[in-house]
Amino acid sequence: MKPSIPDRMRAAAIDRFGGPEVIRTRSLPVPKPRANDVLIRLDTAGIGVWDPYFRSGEIGSAQEDFPRVIGNDGAGTVVATGDRVTRYRVGERVYAYSMDGGFYAEYAAVNEENVAPIPPGVKTDEAGALGADGVTALRGLEDELQLERGETLMIFGASGGIGHIAVQLAKRIGVKVLAVASGEDGVALVRRLGADTAIDGRHDDVAAAARAFAPGGLDAALVLTGGAGLPDALREVKQGGRVAYPNGVEPEPRVPDGVESHAYDGTPGLDAFNRLNDLIGSARFHVELGRVYRLEDAEKAHREIEKHHLGKLAFRVHGEGNA
Repeated sequence: MKPSIPDRMRAAAIDRFGGPEVIRTRSLPVPKPRANDVLIRLDTAGIGVWDPYFRSGEIGSAQEDFPRVIGNDGAGTVVATGDRVTRYRVGERVYAYSMDGGFYAEYAAVNEENVAPIPPGVKTDEAGALGADGVTALRGLEDELQLERGETLMIFGASGGIGHIAVQLAKRIGVKVLAVASGEDGVALVRRLGADTAIDGRHDDVAAAARAFAPGGLDAALVLTGGAGLPDALREVKQGGRVAYPNGVEPEPRVPDGVESHAYDGTPGLDAFNRLNDLIGSARFHVELGRVYRLEDAEKAHREIEKHHLGKLAFRVHGEGNA
C-alpha cells in the first residue's frame, strides 16, 4: 500500500536574502520527484554552519527563485520514486545530502545518487545530520590526505559537526588521532569517540601537545576551523606531510614549506556514500546533535548557530519531539 502524500507541507523558507529574520515557516507544495529522484518524508534535517551563507545569498544560486527552502541534508523514509530510480523502494529508511537545498521541510526530492541507506550503526534520529558532514569528513581523510593505518593525524576543530565524525572515521581507518576540540565538553566528547589524545584548543598549547603526540612530526592534519594555536600547530607537520581543509575555512591555513596543502569541497556522490557506509558499518557510530529545533524555530536556530555547541544542529521534522 502506497503512503498517502499530501499536496502541501510545512517548510522553513526565505523570500529574500538577508539575516535570520528572513526565514519563515510557510505552507508550500510537496515537491514532485523527477525521473531520477526519490521523495523523502523527513524525520530530521541538518543545520549546517554554512547555511547562513545560503540564507544571505553569499553562496549558492543567485537566481531570485523565491520562496526558497535551504538545507543540504536530512533523513527519513522514501515515500515515492521517479520512473528511472533503481536503487530505492518506497518504505526504505535513508539519509541524503544534496547541494540543491530543500531540506528545511517535511519532504525533499533528491537525486538517488545523493541518497544512501541509513547504516545499522547509526541511530535514525542522528542520521539527518550525517550526510553533509560525513561526506566532507570522508573526502578529507581518504581523498585528500590519503591516510594509511598507523599514521598520526591532528584534527583541528574535532568537536564540531565534521570534526567529531572525522575522529570516528579516522579511528576506523586505523589512524592515531590528536583531537583539538573546543571547551571541556568538546574534549570529553572526542575522548568518548575514541581520540588517542584530546586537548582544548582554546586553552592548551596545541603545538606542545602535537610534539608530545608525534615526536617525529605529524603525518597529516585536517583543519576544520581557525584558531590562535593553529599556525604553530601546523609547523609540527613533518616535511612531506599533508594538510587538508574544506573550502570556506577562514582564515585559510598557511602551511610550512615542504608540506602539501589541499583545499577541497565535500561534494556528494554515490561512491562517497558507499565508502562512508562501509567505514561506518554496523558498529555503533555516533552523530552528535548539539541542539534540536522545530521547523518553526528556524530563525532562532540561525541566531544560535554561531554560539558554542558540539556536533551539528538539527531540526526534528516528524516524530516525537516536534510538538
